[in-house]
Amino acid sequence: MPNLNYPSKLLAAAVEQFTSLPGIGERTALRLSLFMLKQDKQLAIKFGNSINELIEKVHFCKICHNISDADTCSVCNSPNRDRSVICVVENINDVMAIEHTQQYNGLYHVLGGVISPMEGIGPGDLNIATLVQRAENPVVGELIFALSATMEGDTTNFYLHKKLRHTNKKISIIARGISIGNELEYTDEVTLGRSIINRQLFDGGLR
Repeated sequence: MPNLNYPSKLLAAAVEQFTSLPGIGERTALRLSLFMLKQDKQLAIKFGNSINELIEKVHFCKICHNISDADTCSVCNSPNRDRSVICVVENINDVMAIEHTQQYNGLYHVLGGVISPMEGIGPGDLNIATLVQRAENPVVGELIFALSATMEGDTTNFYLHKKLRHTNKKISIIARGISIGNELEYTDEVTLGRSIINRQLFDGGLR
């Protein structure tokens, strides 16, 4: 429960819900709650409905695990995408970041995280099995590893390389114009775009 003293249990409950969001402290949650309280009731209802629809109606693409309003996302459904290339990313934010560069026209595969023993995340917790299945498709010629330049990202790259070696597909990694330790979604679009274009063959070693 919130630590501050509230004149209303309902306000305290709203604050508690806001603080459950990442990066939201109790005082920020209080400001957001009071802001919503001051707004027209219809705005608050619209806000609540949008959250409900997000939970109830948004899907994860059955092919690449991106978010979608249907069973398959707009990227996988597009006839204009290059289906011979799959870019492997950690999360949906990374898909959005790469799309924003307008330098990539292939498909994606969202792992849903990276291997991190410290956080209890192992290979079985990620969307690796479906990646292997997709890589075995004869249409696919290249896999691009576009994971964050962190130890966890490098460990995941190494593991994926071993799992995909039997496919005999070209495996590349984005160029390290991205600083070591940086997460992909926070990289500026120019650097990220150039890293995609100037990708290098991946030999399976830790960088």
